[in-house]
Amino acid sequence: MLPALPPGHRLLALDAVDSTNDEAQRLAATGEHGPLWIWALSQERGRGRHGRFWVSPPGNLYVTHMFPLAAPPAVAAQVGFVAALAVRDFALAALGEKFSDSIALKWPNDVLIDGAKFSGILAETATATTSGTLTILLGCGINLVDAPAETPYPVTALSRLGAEIEPAAALESFAGSFQQWFEVWDNGARFDRIRAAWLSHAMGLGSPVRGENGVEGSFTGLAANGAMIVTLASGEERVLHSGEIRFAPGAGSAA
Repeated sequence: MLPALPPGHRLLALDAVDSTNDEAQRLAATGEHGPLWIWALSQERGRGRHGRFWVSPPGNLYVTHMFPLAAPPAVAAQVGFVAALAVRDFALAALGEKFSDSIALKWPNDVLIDGAKFSGILAETATATTSGTLTILLGCGINLVDAPAETPYPVTALSRLGAEIEPAAALESFAGSFQQWFEVWDNGARFDRIRAAWLSHAMGLGSPVRGENGVEGSFTGLAANGAMIVTLASGEERVLHSGEIRFAPGAGSAA
């Protein structure tokens, strides 16, 4: 059975693809801008941030949501926070409320359970259409039944925690949750609501953190554009827009 998607959303279902985001880029080049969900049962070259390889065996969810955004390009990065909230809602529905305190959102684009990653998000943009509307390519991978055996960080899959859900049902649930949060976000006009919800489940909020640029301090919030706010020992605030961050041991749960 194919998943039921929000009204007006179309589905492109594939057995295999190099990457759902790459397929979305190719479709964007032909003039496609959605709303379209590109769903593959497996990926040959799935990728995450900074071009990292995302292991993509059958059984997990691999999807890219392609849609027009009536907002400036600077707002596009906020979509990742919208998606993270949707992933959390989906996982909570699959696992049950007893996991509510275990599911944390790690800046900028990961979702974890008890400190182990089970989902990654990759938001990209495609060439604007002639109307000036920006096309967003929101890639999301969720480990439903399988997770890589060797990674530099802990990983898990929902099946290890007792959830049994097929990719089609997972897509239907995730797409519905995303649409609800997308409407709250309102093309960036109400990011304050998204930011507040995201921070309520944030990993390491208030904990020591170190950025790859050498900035050290405490993770104290999100800026209006979604950047991480780090407060130094001096009380000065620094803003991290990208790059790898390291939290202090023990910061792997929501604040």
